Amino acid sequence: MLEEWLKQWIPEAYLWVMKDFLVVFTTLIVAYIAKVVLDRIEARTQQTKTLWDDALISSVKRPLKWFIWLVGLSVAIEFAIKETSPELVDIVDAARKVGVNVIVTWFLVLFIRKAEENLTQPEFTKNKPMDITTVTAVGKLLRVSVIITAVLFVLQTFGVSISGVLAFGGIGGLAVGFAAKDLLANFFGGLMVYLDRQFSVGEWIRSPDQEIEGTVEEIGWRLTRIRTFDKRLLYVPNSTFTHISVENPSRMTNRRIYETIGVRYDDASKLPGIVDDVRAMLEGHEDIDHSQTLIVNFNSFGASSLDFFVYTFTKTTNWIEYHEIKQRVLFSIFDIIEQHGAECAFPTSTLHVPEVVRLQGVVPENTSK
Repeated sequence: MLEEWLKQWIPEAYLWVMKDFLVVFTTLIVAYIAKVVLDRIEARTQQTKTLWDDALISSVKRPLKWFIWLVGLSVAIEFAIKETSPELVDIVDAARKVGVNVIVTWFLVLFIRKAEENLTQPEFTKNKPMDITTVTAVGKLLRVSVIITAVLFVLQTFGVSISGVLAFGGIGGLAVGFAAKDLLANFFGGLMVYLDRQFSVGEWIRSPDQEIEGTVEEIGWRLTRIRTFDKRLLYVPNSTFTHISVENPSRMTNRRIYETIGVRYDDASKLPGIVDDVRAMLEGHEDIDHSQTLIVNFNSFGASSLDFFVYTFTKTTNWIEYHEIKQRVLFSIFDIIEQHGAECAFPTSTLHVPEVVRLQGVVPENTSK
């Protein structure tokens, strides 16, 4: 009806120009309305801390703008080429489908990434954020799935048989597997890290088999990035973790104090009282975990000392706080030893000399020549 009405005022040869003008103008109006509506919705969602609406609105803004302009401009181009080159209409239609597919994929990838960020933020998850390692793994898997699906849709748009592609992928996968076995080993190594949960991002790990120690910053599909304690970056292939032992000190429940203290042999009679007082001190110490093993016993006769050992655990696992507690415990033990009138031993040697010593060339004073 609109076309018939336009023909009354515009020559048919220029009718497509007016159609294009109206399409572009309508596209401009729709894009503006969509922007205003989304801005208002975004302002509302920012006042709440709902996980999914924040992720949806922030992810849809740019893709929706491009989608509106893609559809509008492709329709305008289609009107124009119908008058000049009708054989190109199918190409424009295919290009529009590919463009829509790319924009939808872009939106889904943005949405997954934004939801991934929100899931690890306390303000969006009621102060119980999800484990960042799990969220990252699921997010990467979803993004890869979306991209592969989009590629298959694009191939189908251009008339490529998906079944043929899948069959070729099965045969080609064998060749790729042999050619890139190290890459695949790292990929499956990373997958095992995600599944076994040996460590997570932010945890301190070390390996007694190799010189690997530091804080995990990122677990990728091929490499794990570790920040060593001297602030250097260490990149470890994921396949390495399949054949080495990994310690995770971040998951320790307590830190251990294990010290051997020696007193002098001269203070042997005071040692039982010292041991009892040290044990009583530890049993009443507020920073010691009394549910764990606590041992204070005379242990051995040393070369120059009588040795007793202290074996106990602190409540904290914080490295700095642990050393503060350990320092206070050792000072208390030193005070107990002094209170008993004893002393800590240090390496000494005793030289036994016979009563009469004759040195060659020395004449006693009372001996006449």
